[in-house]
Amino acid sequence: MTMTEQIKHAAQIVPSARQLAWQELEFYSFIHFGVNTFTDKEWGLGDEEPSIFNPTEFDAKQWVEVCKSAGMKGLILTCKHHDGFCLWPSAYTDHSVKNSPWRDGEGDLVREVADACREGGLAFGVYLSPWDRHDERYGTDEYNNYFKDQLRELLTNYGDVFCVWFDGACGEGPNGLKQIYDWDGYYKVIREHQPNAVISVCGPDVRWCGNEAGHTRDSEWSVVPEELQDCEKIQEDSQHVDDGEFSKRSNSRDENLGSREAIKSKDKLIWYPAEVNTSIRPGWFYHSAEDDKVRSLEALLDIYYKAVGGNSTFLLNLPPDKRGLIHENDARRMAELGQVIRTVFDQNLASGALAVAEESLDDNHNAMRMLDGNKDSYWRPREGTERAVIDIDLKSVRTFDTIVLQEHIRSGQRIEKLRIEVLEDDTWKPLAGCTIVGYKRILTFDKTTARQIRLVIEESRWCPTISGFEVYNNEGNPTS
Repeated sequence: MTMTEQIKHAAQIVPSARQLAWQELEFYSFIHFGVNTFTDKEWGLGDEEPSIFNPTEFDAKQWVEVCKSAGMKGLILTCKHHDGFCLWPSAYTDHSVKNSPWRDGEGDLVREVADACREGGLAFGVYLSPWDRHDERYGTDEYNNYFKDQLRELLTNYGDVFCVWFDGACGEGPNGLKQIYDWDGYYKVIREHQPNAVISVCGPDVRWCGNEAGHTRDSEWSVVPEELQDCEKIQEDSQHVDDGEFSKRSNSRDENLGSREAIKSKDKLIWYPAEVNTSIRPGWFYHSAEDDKVRSLEALLDIYYKAVGGNSTFLLNLPPDKRGLIHENDARRMAELGQVIRTVFDQNLASGALAVAEESLDDNHNAMRMLDGNKDSYWRPREGTERAVIDIDLKSVRTFDTIVLQEHIRSGQRIEKLRIEVLEDDTWKPLAGCTIVGYKRILTFDKTTARQIRLVIEESRWCPTISGFEVYNNEGNPTS
């Protein structure tokens, strides 16, 4: 296959319906909660007594309200972490809430969280650790069957699940054995019972960004070599030691995943988009010593803009405390974050603007389609046109410092490089630029006053698309 043929092929790879629905959530929470919350550890050993689990003020609705205050659209719960303790009364193990004093052993924390999400309008997802440091079956074929039984419980008893989140941790079990995970068998169970759920990280639908520090790539391609699906499936590179440094690492060697150079010799390409995951605190589980170490508003906004605004999603961990509540400091920061996001993106200055392209495929794909607020309509030129210029007239002089771009990713990811210009004194002057766009790109720059904006697509694959072009003034952003 020639390079031209390879690029045309890459341009035509598109997401599945489940990947599209996941991408449109944009921002959602991780909730790490379990026996580690009560032992002040990050990774339990599996020998913890269920009697220590007793969140006397547990309130799933409070979790949901905190998430909604930040503008999150989903919640993923750690139903079982590496310690093996289950937050639901599993029929397949006694190491669960049914043997704890919480709710007198009659409680089901997964059900309460799932119900609260449904009532509050959040999508619900589950994390289930394949590594189990408690169960004696770990390291045997029988354990894989046990794990599938646990999956079936979670996927059939709690309504719709938008995501099943796997990590690749694979250490020793109580017998000193390691498990060979039956990934294909796990996936089959998920597809059977929750066909609309994405399988994330150690799965075929959503790719880990490569670190837990909130680091983002400047060029995050959703079309990448198929081999990346196997990168996190443990063994030699397994995360098997809690060395206190793992959550701070960034894998800079993996910065270039989908460029022309990266894909030129690859036999098969797939749609495998990225998720940026990090915690609001240094740890993933709650520790009172970290109450004054909640990430700043500025730091969270920076990750949000670079993740959601960089063709990724943003998965932010909020660890509830021993009461079973998200701590006041974390809740306050989430409310602040949500207020800024809502204020910044409240008034689209390009609403009602006029857009004209030097070339359009037809009237159904003219430049006005990128201003209509409809994610299903879009501008595009004729096939083979890889460069384009579109002029946007705001119809009055406006002050702005943010532009949001979206490709029509149902048609693929095409744009490789663009720049934004504004007309000043009859001269087009450069304002901002970027490489990829994908689902969403947020460009920020110093406040600019202009009426005319020009979008110049300098490089793309086969032919570009634009489904959204929005302009904002960050007057409500205290960090701008």
